[in-house]
Amino acid sequence: MFWTVERLTKWLTSPICYYNTDTDVQCCTILPITVYQPPDNVSVSFVDHTAPMFEGKQYTLQCTVEEVAPVKNLLVTFYRGQTALGQLQSKNNNPKPVTETFSLNITLSKEDNGVQYWCEAKLELGPYGPQLPPVETSQTITATVFYKPQLEGSLHPEPITVLEGEPLQLNCSALGNSGPSYTWTLPSGSPFTSSSSVLTINSATFADEGKYTCSVSNDVGTATVELNVEVRGLELTSTSLSPTTTTTTTTTSTRTTTTTTTTTTTTATTSTRTTTTTTTTTPTTTTTSTRTTTTTTQTASVPNCSTGSSLLRRLTLCFMLLFSALV
Repeated sequence: MFWTVERLTKWLTSPICYYNTDTDVQCCTILPITVYQPPDNVSVSFVDHTAPMFEGKQYTLQCTVEEVAPVKNLLVTFYRGQTALGQLQSKNNNPKPVTETFSLNITLSKEDNGVQYWCEAKLELGPYGPQLPPVETSQTITATVFYKPQLEGSLHPEPITVLEGEPLQLNCSALGNSGPSYTWTLPSGSPFTSSSSVLTINSATFADEGKYTCSVSNDVGTATVELNVEVRGLELTSTSLSPTTTTTTTTTSTRTTTTTTTTTTTTATTSTRTTTTTTTTTPTTTTTSTRTTTTTTQTASVPNCSTGSSLLRRLTLCFMLLFSALV
């Protein structure tokens, strides 16, 4: 036996089926009927908030399902991108179509900036209903999360060394929302505000040496980093030669031969005898040595004995003459 209706407009209905048993006894059975209505609309939003949100604070994500029945059979799922955050189900037993709101608290971080949130409403039709129950999804909303600047990249070595006259670049780039501004404090104490994270000095001098402070700020907070700069002078490159000592030795030898001739003449009445004594040669040697690291000259000479020898010869000659006279 089948009972078919084109359109059911009563939400609370309990039809009764009457029948006779084999013993001709009339009985009746109440037929349970559940009337379902998929939601007319599903929407998602952040509760009482349309302005940008801030990192670390808690916000309420809200999914509104309109005109659904029975709402107790509705399963609502919240999504962050394609990741499910949680499922909620109503405890409302009203069988008629109602509009219900489901809420989920979340704490935002900087990673949530630009992420899309949405929700899904699925009406469970029970074990005898369609195997693929009707599903309605909301629009997506994009979260705008403000967070304070965070320095990115590796830090500079400490200290930063640059040669005099070379260019110097200091970088303290950071990420933040809203966009950060940069303020540099120079070693002289003077502030320098810039929209760029890079401070450039074309030619470093010793006056540029010292501590630099970079402050990165936005509407949420400030991040600060200190950089120490050391300027070194240019190193001169030279070629050193090993000390060389040159020693020059000059030896000059001079040999001098001196010849002395002594002639004695004796005259007698009866005869004439001439005696000539010659030649006594005395060598004289002079040696000059010159040695240079510091130049030293040494001269050695042999004494000249010619004067003594001449006297001896004269004495000898006198004795000979005297002896000749006596004879």
